[in-house]
Amino acid sequence: MKRKIYDRLLEWKEKDNGSCALLLDGARRVGKSYIAEQFGKNEYKSYILIDFAHLPGEVRDIFENDMNDFDLFFNKLSAYYRKILYKRESLIIFDEVQRYPKARELIKYLVADGRYDYLETGSLISLRMNVEDIVIPSEEEHVEMFPMDFEEFLWAMGDETTIPYLRECLELLRPLGQAMHRRVMNDFRQYILVGGMPQAVEAYRTTKSFENADRIKKRILTLYRQDITKYARGYEAKVLSIFDEMPSQLSKTEKKYKLSSISKGARFRDYENAFLWLTEAMVINNCYNATEPTVGLSMSEEHTTRKCYMADTGLLVTHSFMDDKFMDNELYRDILLDRLHVNEGMLMENIVAQELRAAGHKLYFYSRSDTDKRENNMEIDFLIRQKRKICPIEVKSGTYRKHSSLDKFRNKFKGKIGQAYILYTKDILIKENVIHLPIYMAMFL
Repeated sequence: MKRKIYDRLLEWKEKDNGSCALLLDGARRVGKSYIAEQFGKNEYKSYILIDFAHLPGEVRDIFENDMNDFDLFFNKLSAYYRKILYKRESLIIFDEVQRYPKARELIKYLVADGRYDYLETGSLISLRMNVEDIVIPSEEEHVEMFPMDFEEFLWAMGDETTIPYLRECLELLRPLGQAMHRRVMNDFRQYILVGGMPQAVEAYRTTKSFENADRIKKRILTLYRQDITKYARGYEAKVLSIFDEMPSQLSKTEKKYKLSSISKGARFRDYENAFLWLTEAMVINNCYNATEPTVGLSMSEEHTTRKCYMADTGLLVTHSFMDDKFMDNELYRDILLDRLHVNEGMLMENIVAQELRAAGHKLYFYSRSDTDKRENNMEIDFLIRQKRKICPIEVKSGTYRKHSSLDKFRNKFKGKIGQAYILYTKDILIKENVIHLPIYMAMFL
């Protein structure tokens, strides 16, 4: 499938010209291995893919015994994989490199040797167990890969014209019109339900069956649980409890993650490693409270107050009814029939978090609680930086009547913040100097 990350790989190949390796980091089943191999096939005279998740004994022996003699090392790899290696025209892919950290440490010397290009893929790359016995190479560029965004989903469905038109409408702040908006919202609802995991998208593309896509997503979620049990050493129960509780947490009006729902008296410091594991696995997208939104958001982030979104909304749909039959998953029916309003559910806010994260934003929100004067309470769903200004974003239903938190926020930080946005299920509108955008335009912000 066509992925935007491919252009990033091309940029690395052309600009760095072998001066560093590229490390492609992402959740399991997000498509890292596929895109790496397609890149090797299309852009190089030859390539070798070494899968460290299923490393043959003969290849392990080459890494163990021949790393000090690169002439012999490359000759043996070439012979085993039956691929001729061409100087400056071949790519060597270290797939699932976290499973063999010594190979990652070797990158420093392979890059210095200069004969070939090196592309690494992996997940849980930064966990202590995967780096504690190695020197992390400085000759390595780290790039994150996310689930397919809405544009990539439309590409998979054979549509390459809609997104350029939407971008033009946004630039001119011109409404799409009822018919066009309705069509795009229908496509976007399908994207919400299927999600952006390539295997699920492919199943839906070829069969147009949500049930077939759901079956793939259940396998992915089962794989995630197996990974937690296998790799979250010593705190797997806490990781699983956070993971299993996510649909329940996100279905509440108050979406800040409350550990008390897991265990009475639970403290963040007791669960810090569990949150870190899920973050490193790129299974969740953390959204931190920025207590002072007029300065750099990272400078005022409060780590103990956070919202946790699923990295893929399609997985969240399936996760919510993991133990039920497909026909019992009410979210499919409600979304398709437009029965679920944005502020009454979890999916719309989650999909905005997913699209903002894919667009390169780190996620922040703003929350203020005043026990003495409740009228001062406010919460802004997302904060992003645009043109050196902090811009507030609220996610609303199409029938919302007011945006009191946004009004309070704009008044409190008047003159210090940038453009305010509301993402909702209707067409483009400018009202009271607030830009209202269809929720599918979150990807442009």
